[in-house]
Amino acid sequence: MPAVHCPAKLNRFLAVLGRRADGFHDLELITTVLEGVPDLTDRLEAEPATTLSLAIGGPTGDGLVADESNLVLKAWRLLEEAAGRPLPAALRLEKRIPHGAGLGGGSSDAAGALRLGNRLFALGLGEDQLLRLAAPLGSDVPLFLLGGTMLGLGRGERVFPLRPIPLEPILLVHPGLHVGTPSVYRALHYVGYPFPEALAAQPEGVPPPWRNDLTGAALWVCPPLAEVRDALRDTGGEPLLCGSGSCWAARYATATERDGAAATLRGIHPQWKAWAV
Repeated sequence: MPAVHCPAKLNRFLAVLGRRADGFHDLELITTVLEGVPDLTDRLEAEPATTLSLAIGGPTGDGLVADESNLVLKAWRLLEEAAGRPLPAALRLEKRIPHGAGLGGGSSDAAGALRLGNRLFALGLGEDQLLRLAAPLGSDVPLFLLGGTMLGLGRGERVFPLRPIPLEPILLVHPGLHVGTPSVYRALHYVGYPFPEALAAQPEGVPPPWRNDLTGAALWVCPPLAEVRDALRDTGGEPLLCGSGSCWAARYATATERDGAAATLRGIHPQWKAWAV
């Protein structure tokens, strides 16, 4: 059965530059798609059928709704509009990326649906056409179509590929909390914009600053996130909130230190999920 893999992403730099007249925020992002991490990769399968349907399973699929509000079906409907005809298929989504973690799972699934439907029905849509379909689905969807490391501007939907910037040894930790992205952006009204400035030019191959301007707002919305941040600091890591939360990333000087931190956290907080990247 035709299938695509839908990986997670890591925002390594996220600057909130201000609120726009349309209510959204101007952002500057440097994001890396986390290819090759099986436990943080969803899988979407499809086969032709008489009607369009979506079934959701997998370790993190509980509670997700397979109706027209799902980004996979929204993406598929946009493909149908572009094709000018129905594209009936039985879709099966195996979820491994946790929901509401700031890792872009839903957006990655939507990008996967665009690629898979284009291939399954031989629509012949080019990358530029798919990117135009992706933009209204959400700010993160275009970056998953391109992959690699990207600069994102506007709401994040304007993406530009960057030369590869190696990742340091990183530990991702998800405490099982769910943080709603809209509530975090609304909280910026109360906590303010910590660093309203764009990223300065960086030398080639140098990692971007480890920065997320949504951190204060996310902690205001969900104070228990601070426990994860502090636990990562205690292991010698440098923590960074993933998107609007609730997952945290921490970078370490060596892979040995990262792996030791993972073992420590699994012993102290067995209910948390941890992935080495």
